[in-house]
Amino acid sequence: MRGSVIFQQNRALGYVSNHVPATVRFIEKRNENVVTTCVGKSFHVYGANSFRLIRVGGLHPEEISCVAADGFLTYVGCGSVIYGWRASTQLRKTYRGHGARVHLLLPFGKHLLSVDEASLVKVWNVSLEEVYLEVPFSNDQFEISALMHPASYKNKILFGSSQGGLQLWNVKNGKLVHSFKDYDSKIVVLEQAPALDVAAIGLQNGRIILLNLKFEESVMELTQDWGPVTGITFRTDGHPIMASGSTNGQVTFWNLEEQVIVSTLAAHDESVTSLKCFANEPLLLTTSPDNSMKLWIFDLPDGGARLLRIREGHGAPPKCIRYHGSSGRNILSAGEDASLRIFSTISETLNKSLGKASYNRKASKKHRKGEDPFRMPPIELFTSEVTRDKEWDSVAATHEGLVQVTTWSFDKCRMGELKLVPEVFQNKNRSDFGVSATALCLSHCGNFVTIGYSSGHLERFNIQSGIHRASYGKPPAHDGVAVRGISIDNLNQFVVSGGADGIMKWWHFKQNVNKPVFSLKLDEPIAQFGTHRESAMIAVALEDFAVLIVDSDSRAIVRRFTGHRGPITDLCFSPDSRWLLTASQDCTVKVWDIPSAYLVDHFRMPQVCTSLSMSPTGDFLATSYVDNRGIYLWANKTLFSHISLRVINPEAEAPLMDLPATICDENTNVLLNETTNVELDDLEEAFEEISLNYESPPQLSQDLVTMSNAAASRWQNLLNLDIIKKRNRPRQAPQKPKSAPFFLPTVSGLDFQFDLSEGQNGLTEDGSKILQPTQVEQLTSFGKLLKEAVSTGDAEFQKPIEFLSNLGPSMVDYEIRNLSPLDGGSGSISVMAAFMRMIAALLEGNRAFELGQSWLGVFLKNHGRVVVDHQELSALLEQVELAQSKGWALLEERLLYGMGVVSSLRNFSA
Repeated sequence: MRGSVIFQQNRALGYVSNHVPATVRFIEKRNENVVTTCVGKSFHVYGANSFRLIRVGGLHPEEISCVAADGFLTYVGCGSVIYGWRASTQLRKTYRGHGARVHLLLPFGKHLLSVDEASLVKVWNVSLEEVYLEVPFSNDQFEISALMHPASYKNKILFGSSQGGLQLWNVKNGKLVHSFKDYDSKIVVLEQAPALDVAAIGLQNGRIILLNLKFEESVMELTQDWGPVTGITFRTDGHPIMASGSTNGQVTFWNLEEQVIVSTLAAHDESVTSLKCFANEPLLLTTSPDNSMKLWIFDLPDGGARLLRIREGHGAPPKCIRYHGSSGRNILSAGEDASLRIFSTISETLNKSLGKASYNRKASKKHRKGEDPFRMPPIELFTSEVTRDKEWDSVAATHEGLVQVTTWSFDKCRMGELKLVPEVFQNKNRSDFGVSATALCLSHCGNFVTIGYSSGHLERFNIQSGIHRASYGKPPAHDGVAVRGISIDNLNQFVVSGGADGIMKWWHFKQNVNKPVFSLKLDEPIAQFGTHRESAMIAVALEDFAVLIVDSDSRAIVRRFTGHRGPITDLCFSPDSRWLLTASQDCTVKVWDIPSAYLVDHFRMPQVCTSLSMSPTGDFLATSYVDNRGIYLWANKTLFSHISLRVINPEAEAPLMDLPATICDENTNVLLNETTNVELDDLEEAFEEISLNYESPPQLSQDLVTMSNAAASRWQNLLNLDIIKKRNRPRQAPQKPKSAPFFLPTVSGLDFQFDLSEGQNGLTEDGSKILQPTQVEQLTSFGKLLKEAVSTGDAEFQKPIEFLSNLGPSMVDYEIRNLSPLDGGSGSISVMAAFMRMIAALLEGNRAFELGQSWLGVFLKNHGRVVVDHQELSALLEQVELAQSKGWALLEERLLYGMGVVSSLRNFSA
């Protein structure tokens, strides 16, 4: 079996950047700067105007080590191979030849410079994918750590080394131009200054040197107190400001004229890996391994920068994820960085951060430098409800090793003011102060949170005010052992608790809370709970790796599942309570079918799944993994195609699957193989020869009722046209049109125009300028088309139908009114009969169903008495009625069938 039977890889959420420096380039067609960041084996392309994800690169076989870009290609170093991407999705070039991992790239005109970890420099011809020049260096003497092309230095490249050496080479002939004096520290950064011949050199010891390359003179030397220099950039919008980044996340702004520090900025929690000022704009871009990308603008009164835009994810792997709400659009995620975040499954631009847990939020905001002493430990577990989202805090969370339970507001996207601690643990003189909160559950009404502790206590609080409401059990609910799981029913009648003693207890929610109503002894200690409130089922994970299903109403064990080979890390129910999904430290995820009590699907990952949650709509499964900062979505294939589920042996080996990659709306990911060699240019030429134009036929089948392409206003307003005309009656009387010569005939219709169709250049066939009428009937254009269709034997009346379909409501009403010879009309009985035959043909062919109904309604409204008085028209009326009955019967059958299917599916899901 290959992969999962039920779930298919969909996408990853929450990845922004890592330790690889980002690249920035200006795209003229988009009129904006685009930023390329690395996220493991792939790369993202963002638009700087809104930080919207534009493109996602292909999935590479190894971790990306470096990225560079020019005006045509994006170059990615992956292991010893360099890939050239066009538009981030089309693999155009592949450069092979390095024997070690490539860690530096520099596009140079029609060439590309690459440096591997063995300090071998290769100059590639970009178009031919051939090596133009090789320059080997020895790591013992000159290990290349940085490189730069000095402006206006033709064919010259400046190399910096880990030993502190600096050399200028001519890459056209491969000769050393000049060796500069060595520095006492590793050269980490080389950056071109706005002034010609000047290069900025950043050293590992924190020194920054502005060197004049032409005269080998030091223009300026600066030293930052934050440690190694990780990035240097210059403002080019008229301000003499240089910015330098450091390993602790600080950015220092230097005034080069006065050689002083203007201001500092706490940009990130970790090292600043990318630092780039946009050309001729007061904007600064920074990225960091803390999985964030920020855009700063220089508009403060003191010349400092403030945050303009941010795109970020978890700085550490998530520990607990849960869907919030019934729409399945938001995922709450708590990470090891003590933060709580909201990830949108619709668009990552809608992601929000609720902040990081803090003992004192105001003090944490003022604390800018170094580690925050008020930071709380990471969130271990949280619970949420949407009932009271708008009124007060709707999320409660436990923290690693803490007795305090914090509250969070989903609506306001911030941490609440409450820290729930029972009175029994508020005495600081107690010797057993090592108690921590281990389980919690919010009531369905959103008013109460019940918390279990490692000491066995079970307490209930009001989440709005933080007031303690009840203590369950005397002595504690589970005396001496930790409470591992809590469940509350929808009606707040009972609280179910499970402890490490292997006992489940049912308690009255409000009254008689001192003694349990019922106790159920299990074979093994309880590890955790998973609840499905609508079906009153509780999934209980035991420490022997087994999972039990307990019916909370009957208080009995109804299912037992075994097959995991490690402790259960998380479990959840499907929305319809048919499946139970479990994750274990054996790196597997298993899907159990509850009615049949069989295993129906399982799959394995390279890492341990730490948390999983099923969407309330049942379309996606969200998972998180050890050492992965993202949240991974898996699509439920049973919603989109028929899947036959078979029984699987729980002891069988689960198939290994790869994690989903990030996707966006504009491209599909491509998996690269080392042996793949695709000539995309040839493929593009072949595709250009294929015509992909497809036009849908007017009618797919005569067995189907087909509507017209006309707008609804063309036929919906026909029957109410009189009312509309009265409402839109002009205030001023219409002006009389200019009188025309009596001998010039006019075309019937609302628009005044002459009919010169019978003459050529104003002359008749005999050369006379006097036009002679050829027929007595003064038919309208529509009437003439009807008469012509009858005479030519056109049974489908194509031309009259097409003519009438292109008219507006007023003209349609005019043409149908003039079909009768009575009441000033210009038609005839034969033309009226032709119109009725046209309607019958239209309805029998199931074409333009709504137009035919509206036209027939207008015809009968205006000419009903004429139809009754003439036997020829009355006979045709029966034919029209029969055609209409057949069409409506077919439409009614399809509607009732669709309504029955929808009702059946709704009842099945309920």
